[in-house]
Amino acid sequence: MPIVTDPLETLQPVVTDVRSLPVQVAGQIRGLLSGGDLRPGQQLPTEASFAARFGVGRTTVREALKLLENDGLIRVRRGLGRFVSAAPVVRRPLTRLESVTDLMTSAGYQVTNRLLSATAGPPAPDERDALELSERAEIVRLERLRMHGDEAYIYSVDVMPRSYFPADLGEVDWTGSLLDFLDRHGARPAYSVAQISAVHLPADLAARHGLLAGIPWLLMVQMNTTAAGVPVIYSHDYHRGDRFSFDVLRRAQPS
Repeated sequence: MPIVTDPLETLQPVVTDVRSLPVQVAGQIRGLLSGGDLRPGQQLPTEASFAARFGVGRTTVREALKLLENDGLIRVRRGLGRFVSAAPVVRRPLTRLESVTDLMTSAGYQVTNRLLSATAGPPAPDERDALELSERAEIVRLERLRMHGDEAYIYSVDVMPRSYFPADLGEVDWTGSLLDFLDRHGARPAYSVAQISAVHLPADLAARHGLLAGIPWLLMVQMNTTAAGVPVIYSHDYHRGDRFSFDVLRRAQPS
């Protein structure tokens, strides 16, 4: 009989921190998923096994697993148990403003940012209006792919005022977070207005960057603004429709 190795044997106990216990446990399980200890399609260990390893109650484990289920990392087969999703789908509330890297990392993806181009010049009319720029102001246009392995999951174009960047654009680490970059310049976005629509990628764009053209993509057009009301990023992010979904909270209005 083959020996079955418990993927939890090498996992270190949960480190105490300021987060709630379910979030801590969910983070530990995310590590197993991203590290390959729990593979797509594999059945998860039992709640009791997780509880014993982490030194927490089964209720805590159940809440942690629910968080992972909400993010599309695991799925429940009625009568069989919980399994690692074959193709995780990122589910996030639209009310959460976060970087694309954080969005993908939260779902257990190993994210790399591939720079396609970073150029400076005059804005298009819609870009000038969105960023509320003067007639002579210039912008920086950043084009990137967000990769998981060899697959592109997000194609993004970010347009920002030229004034936030050094004269030599080659000095900027474009693989990092734009939110963090602007934060260091006192212009971190505090809120955004976004519009989402289902689209098919233009054929030339898909061919140029090796993107899947036969599936719907979710295009999020977003205007990111600082707490002082200054627009700083006008972005067009194309999310693969088979990998991303966004939750919307709707409330009934009092009559």
